[in-house]
Amino acid sequence: MFKNLTKCFTKIIKNISHRGRITEQNIKETLREIRITLLEADVSFIVIKKFIKKIKKKCIGEVINNSLTPGQEFVKIVKKELIKIIGNKNSSIKFLSKKLSVFLVIGLQGAGKTTSIGKLSNFFQKKFKKKVLVTSTDIYRPAAIKQLKIISSKIQVDVFKSHNSETPIDISKKAIEYAKIKKYDILIIDTAGRLHVNKKLMHELQSLNKYIQPTETIFVIDSMIGQDSINIIKNFQKHIFITSIFLTKLDSNTRCGVALSIKYLTEIPIKFIGNGEKIDNIELFNAKKISSKILGMENILSEIKSIKKKFGKKNINKLNTQIKKYNSFNLNDFLKQIYQIKKIGSIKFLLQKLPISSNIKNNILFQMNDSMILKIESIIKSMTIKERNYPNIIKISRKKRIALGSGTTIQDVNKLLKQFKSIKKIMKKIKNIGFIKFFNKIKQMIL
Repeated sequence: MFKNLTKCFTKIIKNISHRGRITEQNIKETLREIRITLLEADVSFIVIKKFIKKIKKKCIGEVINNSLTPGQEFVKIVKKELIKIIGNKNSSIKFLSKKLSVFLVIGLQGAGKTTSIGKLSNFFQKKFKKKVLVTSTDIYRPAAIKQLKIISSKIQVDVFKSHNSETPIDISKKAIEYAKIKKYDILIIDTAGRLHVNKKLMHELQSLNKYIQPTETIFVIDSMIGQDSINIIKNFQKHIFITSIFLTKLDSNTRCGVALSIKYLTEIPIKFIGNGEKIDNIELFNAKKISSKILGMENILSEIKSIKKKFGKKNINKLNTQIKKYNSFNLNDFLKQIYQIKKIGSIKFLLQKLPISSNIKNNILFQMNDSMILKIESIIKSMTIKERNYPNIIKISRKKRIALGSGTTIQDVNKLLKQFKSIKKIMKKIKNIGFIKFFNKIKQMIL
């Protein structure tokens, strides 16, 4: 989902990250690249124009936080405006408390409504622990009722039987009565696909909607349709009140940019997205999550979570204490932290977020393997207690003795001492905020 968009935005952000500061001159080219990227993703020109205007206004003259690079500040601005455009308000699903919630599913013929109902039913059962009943009012397509039954049986969802000889209102009336008697939480009603120009079918849908008064009216639309979907939704809006959009086939990158246009142009929130053919390829639409995905932030958040989990709260607290007392940090502490660095593996990722020199960021210490750790361990264990506590006293004669005792070279000893100094510089950078706050600070940069 959004792979092409993410790839393009990642490249754009990387380019601006090398700038000393954000100015009108260097932002102009960046905004041009963003405009092209969004147009290629089939985002509405009206939306792009507003989006670019907002970003430019925020970027020019913006006071950049000293702890952030221009690229990071730019990402924050872009994400904030993306969320506004996509819309994250009023996007929660309406469930009636201790009453039957009726969901009416509508859309074009061939839009995948019946399959989407299967996904919704399975989703409501598993995620929200709801007792779900489904029924079909599609009396025009012979296989429609049978198709719903087949899909429902696979996910063990109950189906209220309907017949082609009945009217949609009669089917719905009986299904609602049955659902209430059997104490179902949700009744999902499938409808026949139709075009807005078909007056007979649109009048039927209006009558059905008026009778049912659904808790949610969900419009299923294929994202592959692109910007045409905006006009389709707007035309349906003239006849029926739509509460939410189910956008399907977002696993395709071809025209998925329509997801960035729908809420702004129709004022209807996208509440569900389908990102594959499997029954569980459905998720709630979340503007913050989508924005993070587009801007390539999801991997960063996942990495932070993984590091914290691997490192453990106990070790984080220990390191936090050591960082605050970095002046007394010695080679014994250094060896312990090397073991931890090897364990969490992704410490280099965190260093890239700090305003420190590339020499420190690219230090060989953060690409440590087992053989290198054994060598460091051997060198440190060849030192006296005093040398470990006070590395500054290690001069040439001591280095020769340590190298001989550890089976290494003087160059190896020098490299170790240089790495130790690099670690102390890093610790000095973060000692004022602590390691735990350091994690949170990185998250704040990208949230």
